[in-house]
Amino acid sequence: MDLGSLTESIVFYLFAAIAVLGALGVVMARSPVRSALSLASVFISLAAMYVLLNAGFLAVAQIMIYAGAVLILFLFVIMVLNPRVDVLGARTGTQTLIAIAFTVALAVLIIATVSSGQIAPATGKFTPEVLADFQHVEIIGALLFSEFLLPFEIASMLLLVAIVGAMTLARREKGAHKNIEG
Repeated sequence: MDLGSLTESIVFYLFAAIAVLGALGVVMARSPVRSALSLASVFISLAAMYVLLNAGFLAVAQIMIYAGAVLILFLFVIMVLNPRVDVLGARTGTQTLIAIAFTVALAVLIIATVSSGQIAPATGKFTPEVLADFQHVEIIGALLFSEFLLPFEIASMLLLVAIVGAMTLARREKGAHKNIEG
């Protein structure tokens, strides 16, 4: 193993650790705003891993779409709804134990799968050899508008429903405040 690949591996594992720690911050933070900021660290570290995998377009899309638009939408909804941390339910010991048990079981399953060598190599239409001849943007565009058109449209409809739902909740909250104030 040469120095370049060793450095690349270290940087990759560093960003992977940041992504995992950020994901833990998302689910463990009591404040929704802190949870959203942890999600931003996950998105940015994933973009850095895309750069390491020579997928620059995916890295830019990750930053613009997820860290930009989706995260801003989350923060907008959080700020509009203004949830109080004291109103959110406190965690019980049973919930914590169940969460830890599921986490350990999932970790054991992942480690067992990876260490057993049961993961199949890439096969199908887009093998690594075929991907080396194309630009990533060309492949993504061709796939989005051919094989994955229906999932792409469903995802866009889900985002539209989320925006309409956020606006509906915001109007209800505003109406409730007007009724309380008189």
